[in-house]
Amino acid sequence: MADRVDELHGVPVLVCDADGAPIATEQDALDHLVGVAFGRAEVVAVPTGRLDGRFFDLSSGLAGQVVQKFATYRLHLVVVGDISRELAASSALPDLVRESNRGRHVWFVADLDELAARFA
Repeated sequence: MADRVDELHGVPVLVCDADGAPIATEQDALDHLVGVAFGRAEVVAVPTGRLDGRFFDLSSGLAGQVVQKFATYRLHLVVVGDISRELAASSALPDLVRESNRGRHVWFVADLDELAARFA
């Protein structure tokens, strides 16, 4: 399955394929997520498996760089999948997830059904 744009409750969402290019750098996010979505979608839903493990290690700075790119291009980032292992291994990540999920620009959800429910 390739990346596709779906409409969830009237919101165009780029649903990224789990087998797509890995996101290990800020440039990867620009090339494979932001560039693909720009002009086609408002939200980019990225499976956790596409994100390099450093994304969840906040001290690496990768998450901050990626989130900043999304903000610059006025796109919303949604990380889709189970991150319970990453949450258990970090003291800072649970705070980021909690605060992000209270906002409107970056969300962490278990699956696309949970994302659709947020738009309902």
